[in-house]
Amino acid sequence: MVEHSARCRLFRHGSGSISALVFAAGAVALWSTNALVGKSLLASHPVSQVQFLQFAGAAIVFAAIRLMSRENAAPVAAGAAPMALAVGFIGLVGTMVLQYIAFSSMPVIEANLLAYTWPLMVAAAVIILENPRRPALLGVAAVVGFIGVALVISGGLNQAWLQGDLVGYLTAFGSALCMAFYSIMVGRVATSPDRLLLPSALIGVAMTFLWCVRDGFTWPFGTDLALGLYLGAGPMGLGYYFWSRALKLEGSGKVAVVAYLTPVASTLLLTLSGERLTMTAIVGAVLVIGSCVTVGVERSEAENHV
Repeated sequence: MVEHSARCRLFRHGSGSISALVFAAGAVALWSTNALVGKSLLASHPVSQVQFLQFAGAAIVFAAIRLMSRENAAPVAAGAAPMALAVGFIGLVGTMVLQYIAFSSMPVIEANLLAYTWPLMVAAAVIILENPRRPALLGVAAVVGFIGVALVISGGLNQAWLQGDLVGYLTAFGSALCMAFYSIMVGRVATSPDRLLLPSALIGVAMTFLWCVRDGFTWPFGTDLALGLYLGAGPMGLGYYFWSRALKLEGSGKVAVVAYLTPVASTLLLTLSGERLTMTAIVGAVLVIGSCVTVGVERSEAENHV
């Protein structure tokens, strides 16, 4: 009987791990297209309009998921609601609004790399708040990653520091901080991803609509409308939902390694579209991506050891 129970637990854990990896891979596939599609829309539309279409598309996806899962949803405790709203707002609205301000203020390929330094910030939080098996390795990986960030910044135009808009660099880092916060907290909030994200998406719709009104709103048509809604339904909507499900199933161990492939894939797509990095920035990008993967592997091994 004991052996049978142990096998059942192992089977459930194994199936949960596979499901988590599938959800994480789906999130990475969608996130990898975010910068490329965003770049094409920002070339002809203000950031406020792109963001409004994003949040509208995401709200539709979250609402549909919410309706489909209504019967199985457990009630949210009154005390947990404010925390869940804060986690969803910072993670979704904070991350995406700041990221797209960065996209519109500096070269997209650099903003994308800086926004995906959030795994390094998670590593720093682990060193400070938890008791990792190899804190020195995590610390070195984080330092190397931030050296890479410095090289990306210094490897911009004319090899000079901060040639992009300072607002772009600050908002890219702000976006990374928001995503790091979300990735740490989402698994600790006892709220389903659809309940966590739908209110934040609706707040985002209202905020970006007012932003559009201030900038002067013109409704896009055809391909641009479809691409804007795709950014919301795909990278923002399903991407966040898949990532949240993965973290709730597996924590931030194995799935983190998959998620850290996002800057690799997105940078490759941007390069194929014509974006270019200087040699200095390429070295920095390799350091950033390498350190993110190191952090992910170390955390995965630590969780398996436990």
